[in-house]
Amino acid sequence: MARRYAHEGEVIVEQESGLPYFFLGLGLGVAVGVLFAPQSGAETRRLLKDKAEEGADLVRRRASEFQETAAEALERGKQSLQRRKETLSAAVEAGRQAYREAATEND
Repeated sequence: MARRYAHEGEVIVEQESGLPYFFLGLGLGVAVGVLFAPQSGAETRRLLKDKAEEGADLVRRRASEFQETAAEALERGKQSLQRRKETLSAAVEAGRQAYREAATEND
């Protein structure tokens, strides 16, 4: 479920992680599977092991995707900050130049 906040004309969307729900579903699925499993104990253990490995692989993939997304967001933030810094520097320099010109005209 996403929460939305309005802040000075901007809408900020905060998304909650679905990871707890994933683990809840995984646990319930395992419990139901064990209770109603038509296989032998060894087959059920193998199936549970396989499903646990699949779950671990999914978590690793999601963590990797999150890391990539975070790195991309960080890079975009750095680029935006650099552009704003350059704009501010150009504005300060233009102000200095205008001051120099005004000062020379008054002399």
